[in-house]
Amino acid sequence: MKYFIDRLQQKIEAKDSRICVGLDPHLELIPENVLAPELLNDLEANQKEIAAAVLKYNQNLLDAVADMTAVVKPQMAFYEKLGVPGMEALWQTMAYAKSKGLLVLLDGKRNDIGSTAGAYAEAYLENKKIEIDSITINPYLGRDGVLPFLENKEKGAFALLRTSNPSAVDIQDLKLDDGRTVYQAVGNFLQELGRDYIGDCGYSNLAAVVGATYPKELKEIRAQLDSVFFLIPGFGAQGGGAADIKAGFDSEGRGAVVNSSRGINFAYRKDEYAHFGADNYAKAARAAAEKMKNEINEVIK
Repeated sequence: MKYFIDRLQQKIEAKDSRICVGLDPHLELIPENVLAPELLNDLEANQKEIAAAVLKYNQNLLDAVADMTAVVKPQMAFYEKLGVPGMEALWQTMAYAKSKGLLVLLDGKRNDIGSTAGAYAEAYLENKKIEIDSITINPYLGRDGVLPFLENKEKGAFALLRTSNPSAVDIQDLKLDDGRTVYQAVGNFLQELGRDYIGDCGYSNLAAVVGATYPKELKEIRAQLDSVFFLIPGFGAQGGGAADIKAGFDSEGRGAVVNSSRGINFAYRKDEYAHFGADNYAKAARAAAEKMKNEINEVIK
C-alpha cells in the first residue's frame, strides 16, 4: 500500500510540476463552439446538453494539460447545479483524468459528525465507481468529522485552514484566549491529528488548504506546520502570483501544490492568450499551465 501523499509527491517530482488544475466549468465562459449560449436560458430543461458540453470541454482541457500537472481539482458545485446529468459529467471527467494518469482531488468540502462523516467518506473515498484520490473537507466539526476521511491511507483529505476569500478574516482571524488565531489553532489541530498518517515523503495524508492571497500568513503557517502538505488556491484570477506562494513550500521546494482554475480553464479570454481564439481554448489553457508551472519552479528553485 502506498500513501496518497507519497503518490502525489512522486507525480509532482516526475513531472517537475507543482500546479493543480482546477476544473470549474463557469458556463457563461465556455466558448460558443462548445456550448450554445441559448441553452443557458433554461438550465433545467437543457441539463443533458449542457452537461455533455461541459464533459467535452473538460476532456479537451485534460488532453492539453495532462503532462503539465500531477493533479486536477474539479469543484462539485458547478456540476451539482446541472442535476444528475451534471454529476454524471463529473464522474466521467474524473474517470477521464485518471485515464490520463492524473490524481483527482474532488473539491466538495464535505463533512458532518460521526457516522454521517463516515458515510461521506465511504461515498467518495471507498466507492469504486467514483475515481478520486482525495477530497476537500471542513475540519470545524472536530476529530470525529475528520478521522473517517483518513481511514483509507491510499486516499487523502485537504482540510480548510486559511482560505483565499476576502471575508475569511471574519472567523479565521478571531483571537483565542491563548493569543492564537482560529486558523493557527486549526493548523495545530490538523498537524497533531495527521501524525499517524505520515508517508515516506514526510508529509501527512491530512493536508490543508491555505490561500495564496494571504502570503504573510502562508509563510507563518508553513513555519508552524512541518508535516502538513498545502493546497494553495487563489493563484491568478483571485490575485495571487508566483512570488506570493513561494513561502508555502519547504526549503527543498516540496510540500505544496498551487491551484489555478479560471486562469487556465479560460485562458483564451485573457489578452495574453487571445491570439489562440475561442476555437483553440485548449491550446491557450496549455500555454497558461506551462507558464504557471515555469513561474512557480523558477521562484522556488
